[in-house]
Amino acid sequence: MFSKILIANRGEIAVRIIRACREMGISTVAIYSEADKNAMHVQLADESYCVGGSRVADSYLNMPAILTVAIESGAQAIHPGYGLLSENAKFVSLCEQCNINFIGPTSEMIKLLGDKDNARKTMRAAGVPVTPGCDIIEDPIKAREEAEKIGFPLLIKARSGGGGKGIRRVDCIEQFDEAFAAASSEAQSAFGDGACYMEKFIHPVKHIEMQLLSDKYGNTICLGERECSVQRKNQKMIEESPSPALDDRTRKEMMKAAVKAAKAVNYVNAGTVEFLLDMNNNFYFMEMNTRLQVEHGVTEMVTGLDIVQWQIRIAAGGKLTRTQDSIFTHGNVIECRINAEDPEHGFRPSCGRIKRLHIPGGSFVRFDTAVFQDYFIPPYYDSMIGKLIVQARSRELAIRKMKMALSELTIDGIDINRDLLAEILSDEQFVSGEYTTDFMLDFEKKHKDGKK
Repeated sequence: MFSKILIANRGEIAVRIIRACREMGISTVAIYSEADKNAMHVQLADESYCVGGSRVADSYLNMPAILTVAIESGAQAIHPGYGLLSENAKFVSLCEQCNINFIGPTSEMIKLLGDKDNARKTMRAAGVPVTPGCDIIEDPIKAREEAEKIGFPLLIKARSGGGGKGIRRVDCIEQFDEAFAAASSEAQSAFGDGACYMEKFIHPVKHIEMQLLSDKYGNTICLGERECSVQRKNQKMIEESPSPALDDRTRKEMMKAAVKAAKAVNYVNAGTVEFLLDMNNNFYFMEMNTRLQVEHGVTEMVTGLDIVQWQIRIAAGGKLTRTQDSIFTHGNVIECRINAEDPEHGFRPSCGRIKRLHIPGGSFVRFDTAVFQDYFIPPYYDSMIGKLIVQARSRELAIRKMKMALSELTIDGIDINRDLLAEILSDEQFVSGEYTTDFMLDFEKKHKDGKK
């Protein structure tokens, strides 16, 4: 087992990883930007080092500075959390060259699955259902011809990256040229790779993902699903498990497909296979995330397993001690992402000093965060400042418990999306469990109409 780990991240996920390490008796090294010198993860870690200026590019993406700290501090491994460098094959390759363990898959695995076009081909060959579409096409004229063959509506999707960037929906051929150029340009700007492929736009659909753990000895287990269909601009807002949409047969088939996907590429560490589920219970591979997910806490609560600790054990050469038939889920879990933003004014990001803070409690209520009273939310980073997670015996009780927890949550001094989340939980479409990825479009339209 490692004796010291560097956490190459910030905010709530850095705090989450530090706590996991503490339980395992592992020393931790934090990195921070000039804007984060007073952050909670800096205070909790055994050692902390500044790696650059306030901007992400100057600090949390500063690979030479991070690796220098890792070597000088004697860290044997780096945990990347999610986002930032977590799926950066170049960074993982540099870790490998420096003989530092990267807590995640290899650089080659990240390259393989980070190339979404190549991942589609690999999964198709392995017999995993894939959304109908076409492979990478860089010539706009040929792409237009292929689009007409696929039929409309369709999605143009960037080969690289994530976070909803480089994706455009096209409803007719007249929109195609502009959308193709825009998706390619956005992908080039965000990921340095403008290559795009196309998929048939299946509609309406649910977004279901399967959590996996795979060790270095060929063992893979699936920890069940998370439903992530409440999204705005391809960013998840609420997640739950189990999904109200899956019957036992479909769940088992999807779990088998997820395990098949991991074994097809000899995957190692924690990973998530994302699927689209249509209204006829047909599901299609969308992508595989080669990192810890933001919403991993949902699965931890419903299964009782600590995914971060298992990531560390697997990276240190440990073997999975759990088999598939020993994985059980308990009750229903819902997670709400708490963002520092103003939904009433176009989801404008909010920064400032927290003047008053009250975190909800009670049985089976969890709040993953790095904020504290008098903490100043800097303007340089992602707007998510916490994840509120609850568990109850049934979905109805879980919804009720989450609404109660949200009503208790108080963060004065900044704008947060708490009231919006409470409204969503009361919406009849969400309560019925029949919501799809279109939910927020319909919800915001109803919200606007109600104000008129």
